Amino acid sequence: MSDPVAAQNAPIPVEVEAGKDYWWCSCGQSKRQPFCDGSHKGTAFTPVKWTAEASGRKFFCGCKATKGQPFCDGSHKAL
Repeated sequence: MSDPVAAQNAPIPVEVEAGKDYWWCSCGQSKRQPFCDGSHKGTAFTPVKWTAEASGRKFFCGCKATKGQPFCDGSHKAL
């Protein structure tokens, strides 16, 4: 697997908690989207760690094509 799999072609809204670490799935294979479940093992992909500075809603990338990992930048509109 050299290219990530698009888990979905839309952002994934998540309510995050201040101070909590989140591990975004970069390969697209996780069954716990948008977060890593270890499905990348044996590939060149690694999860992206992000720590919430404040509680609130964030929109994580679902298509895995974003340039602003781990968040949606609208790249799914061009797929």
